[in-house]
Amino acid sequence: MVQEMLHATQPRTAGVYLDGTLGACGYAEAILNASCPDSIVVGLDLDPQAICRAQKRLDKYGDRFRAIHGGFHHTRSILEAQSITAIDGAVLDLGLSSDQLESPERGFSFRLQGPLDMRFDNTSGDTALSYLEVISTNKLEEILATYGQERYCKKLARVMLDALNRGDIVTTNDLAQVVSSFMGKRRGRIHPATRTFQALRIAVNREMENLAEGLEQIPEFLQPGARLCVVSYHSLEDRQVKISFRQRGTDRERWKVITPRPLRPSPGEVRENPRARSAVMRVLEASAGPMRGEAL
Repeated sequence: MVQEMLHATQPRTAGVYLDGTLGACGYAEAILNASCPDSIVVGLDLDPQAICRAQKRLDKYGDRFRAIHGGFHHTRSILEAQSITAIDGAVLDLGLSSDQLESPERGFSFRLQGPLDMRFDNTSGDTALSYLEVISTNKLEEILATYGQERYCKKLARVMLDALNRGDIVTTNDLAQVVSSFMGKRRGRIHPATRTFQALRIAVNREMENLAEGLEQIPEFLQPGARLCVVSYHSLEDRQVKISFRQRGTDRERWKVITPRPLRPSPGEVRENPRARSAVMRVLEASAGPMRGEAL
């Protein structure tokens, strides 16, 4: 949804923009091109490999592009360290990148044999396997139910931890096989391990907590007229964005929700990129952004 993002953020010259989820740099590069010759894009990503790729791909933009290893939930400290007090727009493209999903060693895909990792930042924190080794059955039930919307969460949690204790879960394929065997005739239209992998990934990376932090911090920096554009890929994320924007939108002197109804990708884009079919875009505009630290 690059064109929709550009229409929403309206990049201009002499601006400062934040891309909180660099990924493959598609959004960052589009903003740089649309805001020639002197706007700046600050790009963040928890994935150090994504930062390296971004630096190489966008090297031609010189000082106009700054790639920083960090998450959008640290926007406040990152921008302050860059001596940036206000921005003219921001974008978040949530979820996995194709590079992450297609790299077996990252452990995100149940279709590829690899270590059970799932970390966006694979230089720190617990892997999914380490996370499972210390989690309680009740907590795992809660994660599967909340983040995976798994109706069989209670029995599945026990099955997973029993298999882990037996040493039967080490790799992505191991976990996928345990879940598939448990599901048996309960299999639906999607792969039986889809919800489990999603739930674990969200928990390991603290995605919902980080999103809440980002939605609180990024608007603090928006200039009057600047917009925050967020693209979500599952209902939990979208609901959190919707509620955050709606709460701000009650203060009409400061905020305006540009998308009362979310934007979705065109049929043509879905044909070219089937992964885009679940994308949902919401946009918030600052009419007169609040002072940082001021209660909303």
